[in-house]
Amino acid sequence: MKKPTILLTLMTLLVLLLAACNSEKEASPKTTGEADEPAGKTEVVFWHAMSGKLEEVIDQLVADFNDQQDDIEVKAVFQGSYEESITKFNTVAGTEDAPTIMQVFEVGTKYMMDSGKIQPVQKFIDAENYDTGKWEKNITDYYNVDGVQYSMPFNSSTPVLIYNKDAFKDAGLDPEAPPATYEELKKAADALTSKEQYGFSILNYGWFIEELIAAQGGLFVNEENGRAGDATEAVFNGKEGQEVFGLISSMYKDGTFYNSGQNWDDIRAAFQSGKIAMYLDSSAGVRDVVEQSSFDVGTGYLPVPEASDWEGVVIGGASLWMANEIEESEQQAAWEFMKYLASPEVQATWHVNTGYFAINTDAYEQDIVKTEWEKYPQLKVTVDQLSDTKTSVATQGALISVFPETRQKVVSAMESLYQGTDPKEALDQAAKATDDALEMANRKK
Repeated sequence: MKKPTILLTLMTLLVLLLAACNSEKEASPKTTGEADEPAGKTEVVFWHAMSGKLEEVIDQLVADFNDQQDDIEVKAVFQGSYEESITKFNTVAGTEDAPTIMQVFEVGTKYMMDSGKIQPVQKFIDAENYDTGKWEKNITDYYNVDGVQYSMPFNSSTPVLIYNKDAFKDAGLDPEAPPATYEELKKAADALTSKEQYGFSILNYGWFIEELIAAQGGLFVNEENGRAGDATEAVFNGKEGQEVFGLISSMYKDGTFYNSGQNWDDIRAAFQSGKIAMYLDSSAGVRDVVEQSSFDVGTGYLPVPEASDWEGVVIGGASLWMANEIEESEQQAAWEFMKYLASPEVQATWHVNTGYFAINTDAYEQDIVKTEWEKYPQLKVTVDQLSDTKTSVATQGALISVFPETRQKVVSAMESLYQGTDPKEALDQAAKATDDALEMANRKK
């Protein structure tokens, strides 16, 4: 055979070989190793702020969801604290690096609503006539404005009164009757106070002040707590706020109130060591406090002044928000994951493993919850307090974009009480600082 013929034959074979390889690549689906996500699956990136044991629970829920179906792959990514995660969101919102789902603390609600970067879940509720009737109304109301459900509640909690039942017995108090009014609280604290023990304490944290005001039916800001329009003025320095600051100031002067600072671990350690007999904590922390205390622990509703009707509590914690500048298929996948999280079985698991409320009330009928409540009856008290809460703009909670900044102003005002500042003067200073922040925020709109 002549050389030109041989060369032509070799070239023909090479072309055919390359064509066959290319055809095989085009026909073969991408494997997990060739892409960031499994072939054929829609990826949902879930940013959250849950660390430690809470992150372990989230990771397990995500793994279970991914194993149950073949169409969606959820990737849970820890982004630091609530403040850190929302700061990161600010830098990537609207870009390809933005998450599909973002966990945001409750005081970030107004900011997220105004961001223009989120898709209210109401769109999907309406599209498939999804029944939210089993969602706890006193939880969902916080994230519902003008009939629009903006986000799906996730880790929800409220404050609760925690007390040492053994100390109550020693002081001649009824361990099954926690104080329900400020007057009862003062009397109990006086009886419980000794050289080694203070009667009562509240963490220097703005959330508790907001809650004690709302329990009386008081508002935090004008414009119906910011739900009828953009708030322009703080009103937490009114009668209800003065009752709260007056209580703290008078008890501190009497020596029955302990200044526990701003650290959650410190106030819990003070309670467990017997340094304080009563304090306010998050419902999500109740089980751990019970387990780590060497005495019998009781829980009770938030107290109110004797002349006030008890209105209830405002939900705390965080909710899940969906991004809007993503493909429709990704939004639908995110909604499927949210529905999974809201199912009774998953909510029951979430409740017993974290202490957070179940947003689906059917979860409380699950056997694992009933068993948990038998072991920790204190948890049922927190659920009952939420269930007994009256629906109002006070218990729905305030909506302002400068909430984190305002909370710190309230904390500073609270701490000034220990230096002898008049309660009304302290509140007025915090309210003025809030007014200034609101004016600036509204001006930027």
